[in-house]
Amino acid sequence: MPSPVLIIGCGALGRELVALGRINGWRHVAVRLLPAGLHNRPERIAPALREAIEAGRREFRHVFVAYADCGSRGGIDRVCAEYGVERLPGAHCYVFLAGGDAFRGLADEEPGTFYLTDFLTRHFDRLVRRGLGLDRHPELMPQYFGNYRRLIYLSQADDPDLDARAREHARFLGLAYERRHCGLAPFNHAVTEHVVRWRS
Repeated sequence: MPSPVLIIGCGALGRELVALGRINGWRHVAVRLLPAGLHNRPERIAPALREAIEAGRREFRHVFVAYADCGSRGGIDRVCAEYGVERLPGAHCYVFLAGGDAFRGLADEEPGTFYLTDFLTRHFDRLVRRGLGLDRHPELMPQYFGNYRRLIYLSQADDPDLDARAREHARFLGLAYERRHCGLAPFNHAVTEHVVRWRS
């Protein structure tokens, strides 16, 4: 018998979603991920999500979307409304990975902040250096990052290697570096409050 709940999530949250299932002992939740690379083409997220929801509704009693708006300009919300499903709150994943109040404090403190997560730290070269063409056109750096002042690594894992890599990414971008360890607690709270009521 299939699990009653399907979480359709961004591939950038895959490790964290699997970890939440393990931490909470979820037996009633399955996870399917869309490619994280869609973030570089956010207009493609909503169509991919629609396909995933349609397929999921044929197998599962409840579907939940582990995405923020993610640059879709309301496209994700329109798809969710069309199918009557809920999604995580916020304009981007930093809100629920850091916690809403904590993130708002960081944004108010310095609006010109570029954020990294564990995933973005691991895949910075693919998604930022090459994804934005900075490896081929370094002259584009001021256009992309000229208004930023600092980089904050919102870490989920307490990993010195990732910390060193994030620090190097900040150096590459010419930004001041800070690390704020968030762990999984804020994300766990954001997801759990939606799925625990669907245990059966």
